[in-house]
Amino acid sequence: MSDSNSPYANSKPKSDSNKADQYRPEIGRYATLPVVEHHPAGCYLDGGDLGDILLPNKQVPENTEIGDKLKVFIYLDSEDRIIATMQRPRVLIRQAANLQVVDVNDTGAFLDWGLAKDLFLPFSEQKQRLEIDQHCIVYVHMDNTGRLAATTRLNRFIKDEAEGLKVGDKVKLLIAGRTQMGYKAIVNDEYWGLIHNESIRQAIRIGQRVEGYVRKVRDDKKLDLSLEPIGYKKVDPLKAKILKKLKDSNGFLAVGDKSPAELIEMHFGVSKRVYKMAIGKLYKERIIAIESNGIRLLKK
Repeated sequence: MSDSNSPYANSKPKSDSNKADQYRPEIGRYATLPVVEHHPAGCYLDGGDLGDILLPNKQVPENTEIGDKLKVFIYLDSEDRIIATMQRPRVLIRQAANLQVVDVNDTGAFLDWGLAKDLFLPFSEQKQRLEIDQHCIVYVHMDNTGRLAATTRLNRFIKDEAEGLKVGDKVKLLIAGRTQMGYKAIVNDEYWGLIHNESIRQAIRIGQRVEGYVRKVRDDKKLDLSLEPIGYKKVDPLKAKILKKLKDSNGFLAVGDKSPAELIEMHFGVSKRVYKMAIGKLYKERIIAIESNGIRLLKK
């Protein structure tokens, strides 16, 4: 520990340097760190290369002892000192999020990201001036002063050309904008993708986080996306949904392979092609009979 009386004084650990390799904590992310000392202001955690990090008293769980490991978020307090918290922010460094503006001053806007200290969004990082209560899609990064900050200039961090993804991969999406062709989405906080209008069968909105799938990797490495599993990957969950509806309908459902696509989409939110794939599998498994006006659950 530092000889300073300040509860926030950081010091590099004096023990084996391998300790830092165990934790590798980073400002703006979670880390599970051991308690190394109690202090009237809280307790210190071994932050590896970041030094000992204070977890303030109001954040310390009851009966915490030296040696206990705590999962904390590491960030900078209002005086830019490294500090830990048990609170859970809405976004981490190198991630995108939809956040609300809670204050504006002569230097920029401040966003509610779930912590006591609001996240700063400078005017220079705003594509258009924001006002209190507005929401905006931002990316969290470390600015050139070493502080966590937000930006709405997403193209500096979100890439058009995707690497390492293939058709059918499950991905995390943040709906970021609307175009004539569909909705732009941020994929896994790294890449841009597009959900085409014709493939959207559920209500979505800008700022929403949803799970999605890679529908196509184009020749230029841009991504087309789907909100439903691709091909046969979507059949098994649909089969379960069909069987539940059959059981709830006394074993008969007036939605067959010749039903209008609109009726199938209304009941199951999928295309007619996928519905026919699902009932075809149920038929081959001798679970249902396909009749002229619908499908019937076979008795066992």
